[in-house]
Order: sequence, then C-alpha cells, then structure tokens
Amino acid sequence: MRGGDILKFSLFSLSAARVRSTLMLLAMSIGVAAVIVLTGVGDGARLFITGEFAALGTNLVIVLPGRAETASGIPSTFVGETPRDLTIGDAVALQRLTAVRYVAPVNVGEVSIAYQGRDRRVPLIGSTSSLMAIRHLQLARGSFLPVGDPESMHSVCVLGAKVSRELFGTAPALGAIVRIGEYRCRVTGILSSKGRSMGMDTQELVVVPVAFAQMLLNTEGLFRIIIEARDSSTMEHLKRQILHVISKRHHGEKDITIITQDSVVATFNRIFHVLTMTVAGIAAISLVVAGILIMNVMLVSVSQRTAEIGLFKALGARNSQIMLLFLTEAALLSLIGAGLGLAIGMGGIWGVGRFYPDLQAAPPWWAVAAALGTALITGIIFGLLPARRAARLDPIQALARH
Repeated sequence: MRGGDILKFSLFSLSAARVRSTLMLLAMSIGVAAVIVLTGVGDGARLFITGEFAALGTNLVIVLPGRAETASGIPSTFVGETPRDLTIGDAVALQRLTAVRYVAPVNVGEVSIAYQGRDRRVPLIGSTSSLMAIRHLQLARGSFLPVGDPESMHSVCVLGAKVSRELFGTAPALGAIVRIGEYRCRVTGILSSKGRSMGMDTQELVVVPVAFAQMLLNTEGLFRIIIEARDSSTMEHLKRQILHVISKRHHGEKDITIITQDSVVATFNRIFHVLTMTVAGIAAISLVVAGILIMNVMLVSVSQRTAEIGLFKALGARNSQIMLLFLTEAALLSLIGAGLGLAIGMGGIWGVGRFYPDLQAAPPWWAVAAALGTALITGIIFGLLPARRAARLDPIQALARH
C-alpha cells in the first residue's frame, strides 16, 4: 500500500464520519487557538509595558526615599517605616555630579483646579524644566516650567489638553489665571494631547514648579528624583556617586533606594515571560484533552469498523499497515485541527488589536511552533492505542463482526 493510497483512504474515512471528525477538529482547533491568543496577548502586554518604560527616557536612574532591605527587596517606604525625606536640596546636589545630564525632583498628588466657575480634580506633578527633556514631553502651545532655582516658588502651571478644553473651551488658555487649591496660578503652556507621564495620561495632568507643588500638597519631601545619565556606561559609577552624595547629606545614613530603568524593564520582561509561559501551559492542557478525545472517538471507530479491518487483513494487509492507516487519520485530524486553530487564533489576535490598538498583540514564533507541534504529537500519541487495537484484531472474528 503506497503512501498516496493511505492518505486518500484516511481522508475518505474522515469525510465519511463528518460529525465525529468535526467534533475532533473543533477540540483540537480550540486548543491551538487558545495557545495562540493567550501567548499573543501576553507578549503584547510585555511589549506595551517595556515600551512605556522606554518612553520615560534613556539612561534613567530613579532615587526613592527609603532603603530597600536585602531581606525583602522592598523600599521601607512601602512597609510602614518613615525614612528621611528626599529634598529639593538633595536634587540640586546631585545635579553637580559630572555623570548627570538632567535631574528632575518630582512630587505627585491630586488637587482641584478652577476657572470662572468651572472646576475639577486633576493629578498634579511638581517638577522642574528638566522633566520635559527627561520624559520627552511635548507642548502644543506656550512654554514649559521656567528654568532656574528649583526652590523658587513660581506660581505658574502647564495644563494637559483635556484639562484646558474643560476649563476654557475654545477660549485662549495661555496667560489666564486659574485657581489651584487655594492659590492663583498663571497658565504658561498646554501639553500635547499624546503621551503619558508617571503612569498618568498627559491630557489629564497639571504640571507646576516643584516648590509650588510642595506648598499645594503641604509636604516638604519629594516623591522621587529622576536622573538622566550622560552615558549608559557610567550607570554603575553614577549609582555609587548618588549614594555617596545622599549619605553625606543625610548624616551618613544610606536611606535611599536607587533603581535604573534597565533593571525595571528587565524585571518586567522576566515577569511577563513567566506569565506568558504559564498561560501557554494552561492553554496547552486543552490540546491534551483534545488528544484524549481523538483516542476515545477512534476507539469507538475501531469497534464500528471491525469488518472493514478484517477485510483489509483478509486481503493481506499487515499489522503495521493497519496501524499506519489509523495513525494517519489521527495525524490528519491533528494537522487540520491545528491549521484551523492557527487561523482562529490569528483572527482572535486581529480582533484584540482592533479593540486595543496600543496592545501590539502577536504570538511569538515559539508559541506557534509549540502549539502546532503539540497538537500533532498529542494526536499521534493518543492515536497509538486505537491503531494497535485495530492492528491486533483477528481477521476472521473481525469479518464476523465479533
């Protein structure tokens, strides 16, 4: 029996039992599609998060108040301890380091902003003119925060595009006086309608000088200090310099946590890789279930086709040929089901991209290869038992339908 004959006969057998074949194809295709969609979404989420961090700027070092304890790796700020505050003076001292290009002291909070009877709550960022360069912010109109002494309490602000529209409508906002909390403030600029800063939509933001923000938020400490290094090769040296400068200013206490942008991106990459592998493994279980379904249905098929198998044996078919026939059927079911699942999965990925265009969902090549390979292997492995049972049938008893 030639290979072409085996293939034609297997296709004929599958088409003759359409309901049974359709159910097995459906089970296999759902398993493959689940792997494709889940890994594609997981990888898209990883790319989105790392892209968000890349948008923060390059060669970034972030200084947080509170020391990360070696036992937990968590800054003491997050576990209830009260570290020494970072101050604007600390930021000014760090600006003097030769390896530093920009330093931006940062405060964040939420305030109310009002203009001529219109008011709303907005997220507030207090910083300096360096924030624009570090975070690659763009202005639609006007100018950003003034250059100069960060401890100067300039009462000016830069509005997000949506905040400007809601307060001023079509009227010009530049130069207008708004009320932020209990203080009057002049609008000097409008941010571009695209982008994010500190995890917040720039359209919703109000940016003010850091000293003014401390007065608005009634705080003396900084949320963090963001530093851009002149060169990526100096990052480790810069971290040691930062720790030295701050410890001198804090009376010998090394009470800060220093993290780099690269380390954060690497951590998120590892986390999302593990998550993607986990969901892929969970989805792959459905392929094993589909393989078991193929085995059970083909065992029933063997019992229904005993006369056919007996006729083959009576005509001289060897046991190996009978096994090959049934294994070819199982392989075809797996292969066609995997192809359908791939098409359904890619369609699902396309649908996710339509609803969430920022999420660049695409299955990694290894997930596609693993899904197709697992589908084919499980189909063949679980097809072995029915194939062996068919091959061991006695031809006389099979022809007698025993």
